[in-house]
Amino acid sequence: MIHLFELDNKRFVVDVNSGLIHEIDKMVYDILETDYYKKRDNIDVLLKEYSKENIDEACEELKELEDKKLLYTEDLNITPKIKPVLKAMCLNVAHDCNLRCGYCFASQGDYQVNRSMISFETGKKALDYILKNSGDRRNLEVDFFGGEPLMNFEVCKQLVHYGREEEKKYNKNFRFTITTNGVLLDDEKIAFIDEHFDNLVMSLDGRKEVNDNVRLTPTGTGSYDMIVPNFKRAVKKREDRAYFIRGTFTGKNLDFSNDVKHMRDLRFEILSMEPVVTEPGSEYEIKESDLEMVKKEYEKLYHLYKDSIGTDKEFSFFHFEIDLEHGPCIYKRISGCGAGNEYIAVTPEGDIYPCHQFVGEEDFKIGNLDEGIVNTDISDKLYKSNVLTKEDCRNCWAKYFCSGGCHANAWHFNGDFNKPYKTGCEMERKRIECAIRLKAERMS
Repeated sequence: MIHLFELDNKRFVVDVNSGLIHEIDKMVYDILETDYYKKRDNIDVLLKEYSKENIDEACEELKELEDKKLLYTEDLNITPKIKPVLKAMCLNVAHDCNLRCGYCFASQGDYQVNRSMISFETGKKALDYILKNSGDRRNLEVDFFGGEPLMNFEVCKQLVHYGREEEKKYNKNFRFTITTNGVLLDDEKIAFIDEHFDNLVMSLDGRKEVNDNVRLTPTGTGSYDMIVPNFKRAVKKREDRAYFIRGTFTGKNLDFSNDVKHMRDLRFEILSMEPVVTEPGSEYEIKESDLEMVKKEYEKLYHLYKDSIGTDKEFSFFHFEIDLEHGPCIYKRISGCGAGNEYIAVTPEGDIYPCHQFVGEEDFKIGNLDEGIVNTDISDKLYKSNVLTKEDCRNCWAKYFCSGGCHANAWHFNGDFNKPYKTGCEMERKRIECAIRLKAERMS
C-alpha cells in the first residue's frame, strides 16, 4: 500500500508497511496517481505531458525501488507480543477544579461523581502499585492530574518525595508530570515543580477572547489574565526543562492556527493544540462538515511553523514532531497507547480505570489499588484492539503513525473499540502529512 500527497510544492509517496517516505517529482507522482506503474493503464493521460521514453525510465526506477523492498512492500504479518506490563499512570489527585471549562470531559473536575481529593495514603498505594506491577521496566511515567492538581499540592509534594525514596528500592526511575490550569501556580509551587517534575503541562486555549469564552472561573469570569503571567514565570524558571503549553480547539474556534500564533507570540515555544474531546452533539463538537476548514488551519499552522525555523520565534508543535528515524517499535505502532494494560488512571478513592477519559464511567472501572485489575475483560478487549483488527485501520495509510487512534473516542462516538472516530482520523492524517513535509523542509 502507498499514499501520495503534495504540500507546499513538494510531492511524496509513503510506503505504508515499511514506513519509508520518498520525495518524488511531478511525473513520478502522476505515474503513481494514475496507477500506470502497476496496471499500465491511462498512458494517454500521461503522454499529454511526458514522453514515453521518460515514463518508461521512471517506471524502471520505481521497479528498482520495489525490488529492493522500498516501495509497495508487503503487508506486515505480526501478532502483538505478550501483554505488556504497566509503565504509566494518570494519578487523579484532585476530583475538583477551580475553573468551569465549558468543554471539560471531566465534568468540571468531579467526573460526574463526588468532588474529592486523594489522600497521601491512597497516593502511596498508587505509586507502590506501579512500582510492583511494572516488571523490568525502569522508567515509569506518573502524571499528577485532575481536576486541578494544584488544589491538592501538599499531597503532591509528599507523594513526589515518597516516590523518590521508593524508586531506589526497586531500581526504578519516576518521571513525574503535572498538568495544571495555572490559577494557583505561584512562585513557591513553580520552584518545587521545577526541581522535582520532569514535565509541566499548562492549559491555555490561545487568544484571550477564545480562552475566556470557555475557560471560566466559578463566577463566570475569564481566566486568561490570571494564568498567563503565571505561565510566563514558570517557563522562564524551567529554562531548558520540558514543558508544554496545551490548548484545546473546538467547533467554536476553528481558526486555531491564530491561537497557536498567539501563544508563540507570548514567547511560549513548546506548544500543543488538541481537538476537543466531547460528547457527540455538544455545542463544542468538531463536526465532519468542519473538516475542510480544520485541514486548512493545519496547513496555515504548517506555514507558521516553517517560517519560524531559524528565527527568534521558532517553536515546536506537538503533532508535527514525528520521529521518522527512531520512532516507536512496530508493536507499539500497532497497539497504540496501551490503555488498560501499559497505562491506567487512578482516582482519589483508589479505583482503577483504563485511562483518564473513562474515569467516572462505572462500567469501565477495571479494579482498585487493593485488589488490582479484576475486570480483565475490558483490559483484554483493549489489548486485542489494534490496527490489524480494525477494518478502517487496515486500509488506512496512516495506521502505523497513529496506532489506531484513541480508544476512548472510538467508544464514546461509536460504542466499539474497533471503530475509530472518523473525524479524528481525518485530522490525524492531515497532521501527519504536515509533519512529513516539515521533515523534508528541515532536511533540504
